[in-house]
Amino acid sequence: MGVDKPNDQIPPLLAAASGKPPSRIPVWFMRQAGRSLPEYRQVRAGIPMLTACLTPDLAAEITCQPVRRHDVDGAVFFSDIVTPMKLADIEVSIEPGVGPVFAEPANSPAAIRHLTSHEITDMEPIRTAVKHVVGELGEATPVIGFAGAPFTLAAYLVEGRPSRDHLAARALMHTDPDSWDKLMTWTSALSTAFLLTQIEAGARVVQLFDSWVGSLSAEDYRDYVAPYSTRILTTVAERHPDIARIHFGTNTTHLLPAMAAAGASVMGIDHRLRLDQANALLGGTYPLQGNIDPALLFAGKALYAHTDQVLRAGRAAPGHIVNLGHGVPPTTDPQVLTDLVAYIHAQSPRDEEAQ
Repeated sequence: MGVDKPNDQIPPLLAAASGKPPSRIPVWFMRQAGRSLPEYRQVRAGIPMLTACLTPDLAAEITCQPVRRHDVDGAVFFSDIVTPMKLADIEVSIEPGVGPVFAEPANSPAAIRHLTSHEITDMEPIRTAVKHVVGELGEATPVIGFAGAPFTLAAYLVEGRPSRDHLAARALMHTDPDSWDKLMTWTSALSTAFLLTQIEAGARVVQLFDSWVGSLSAEDYRDYVAPYSTRILTTVAERHPDIARIHFGTNTTHLLPAMAAAGASVMGIDHRLRLDQANALLGGTYPLQGNIDPALLFAGKALYAHTDQVLRAGRAAPGHIVNLGHGVPPTTDPQVLTDLVAYIHAQSPRDEEAQ
């Protein structure tokens, strides 16, 4: 058996995720590796998104860029939630200004049977890319693996592209529960394999994104969605019990306890709910991640007053990983993020405040 490291030797993100006092307040940003960075735009010029995701050297370089520039405490792996489908030989592209577009929507029993007959045969591009990142960043900055949750993936698949209200997916779960089960079982298997590959290559935290699940009622989430997300998170926990499992969605105040019960060890909170209120809803038992409003990145000095409020509210939880309430907008000035990280790191962690 190994000897536990003192908290000041544990990367801050991992300490906070496990409810231990971190050496500094940890912060990373969803979509920190992306269009807000000029170096990203330079290396991705002329290269389609999914091609970049499946080119290991390029995906690794993009993953590391925000760590070098911003000094964030985690390196979220550069990929996309539909990458596993591309690896399963599904015809999908990411269209600029639109998002994922599928050649054949999964909108009938026959289409779903055809879709779910596909399997991933080779994860090597993902494995290689993560290993490259770990090789550059070492122990100090954990790699964060991620995957899309089954409902969010289904919402894209059934419509064939992004939609505002996810009506087609919400209708399918009621009108054809057998096809829904087949689709959700398949998406959960792909996301599980995607997460496990990243972990086995060196990722030390994972996040399950259910970006659109907030459109569901609590009853529909419980009956038609939670069992499939539970399969993913439970499998990760059983195989890799030391890996923190962050569960995140937007507009999910009414779903937070159920999402946590699906197998999270850390709950991601969007900007619509104060962290102390989220902590109360969750019974004070989960470290929290979040939840600076991305709009405040464009608000000058008001950003810092807002950040102070987020930090105060986050002290209610057993641990706090600072993040945005959603992803970095592509028009964000990178210097704003760099300065924000430095500001957060300059604040005292809770263990010092308590002395």
